[in-house]
Amino acid sequence: MQLFLECSMIFLLSLLLINMIRNNASQWGLIDIPNGRSSHTEHTARGAGIGFYLAIAFTVPFFHFDLILSYAWTCTAILLVFIVGVLDDHHDASPNAKFFVIILSTVFLSFDHIIIRDLGTFFGFELSLGWFALPFTIFAVVGFTNALNLIDGLDGLAATISIVILSIFFGVGYLHDDLFIMVISAVFISALLAFLMFNWHPASIFMGDSGSLTLGFVISMLAIKSLAYLPTVSILFIAAIPILDTLVVMTRRKLNGRSMFSPDRCHIHHILRHFFAEDTRKTVLFFGLVQMIYSLTGLQLDKNIDEGLLLILFLLNVVLFYLFLGAMIKRQKRKC
Repeated sequence: MQLFLECSMIFLLSLLLINMIRNNASQWGLIDIPNGRSSHTEHTARGAGIGFYLAIAFTVPFFHFDLILSYAWTCTAILLVFIVGVLDDHHDASPNAKFFVIILSTVFLSFDHIIIRDLGTFFGFELSLGWFALPFTIFAVVGFTNALNLIDGLDGLAATISIVILSIFFGVGYLHDDLFIMVISAVFISALLAFLMFNWHPASIFMGDSGSLTLGFVISMLAIKSLAYLPTVSILFIAAIPILDTLVVMTRRKLNGRSMFSPDRCHIHHILRHFFAEDTRKTVLFFGLVQMIYSLTGLQLDKNIDEGLLLILFLLNVVLFYLFLGAMIKRQKRKC
């Protein structure tokens, strides 16, 4: 009952704060100007992440102050990522600055013992990371945070995908009586539901990097926490769409002799939106359904299972996605 009240307050406060930001975006320098890769054509308010993060930050201490103290380094880490996201929304922070803050914040997570120490058992061999635990954790967190940021290209897409993933992590927390995972998942779901009231197509405000970077970092953190209860490969399924999109897009760019970080309109959402006759709502709902199927699959995997065949299965998904999207790119005559 307490968690329901907390989430209700966050939902309402998110509505209020996001609406305030939307109405004052021009004065506060929070306007997204469309470019060649944008799916919108008009100047649109951004920075809704400021609203829904602050709604969470103002509310959670009244209900779970002891929990915040127990994870003080983690909460500080999330705050740092949020701050660099706000700076980027306001005047475009440099990529190096964002990477540095995410790396530093991941180090802070390790102070609360949120770190990937082993990768599980593959064909009978246990893969312990030892001294590589922190570097690998940094690689994973930076990679997924960037991946979620990259799929924030259609109205409602990043929020819908995040809600699905967070719902699965809430289930993990509930099944294993992990209050921290439950609370963080639930409060962000509540805030995102409020955000979707403004961001569902046609969007009147975008979450901006203050939202997408914070969300990506939080989901990464919850994924690492969930490794106490789930096999490592299950996380790849639970967060499949952002991971598949990033792997496929970067692989294609590399094979075509381009920088893996060069911008284009060849992400999964660009291709499928064209397939759905530029129907953004239908595209987002399709992605939400696919992500739910992947996530529920990952939730079924047993912690003690040998993950070798599961990894092969996921890599097969990557190959199939690559081939399928390659065929669609050719049909749509895209330059990728």
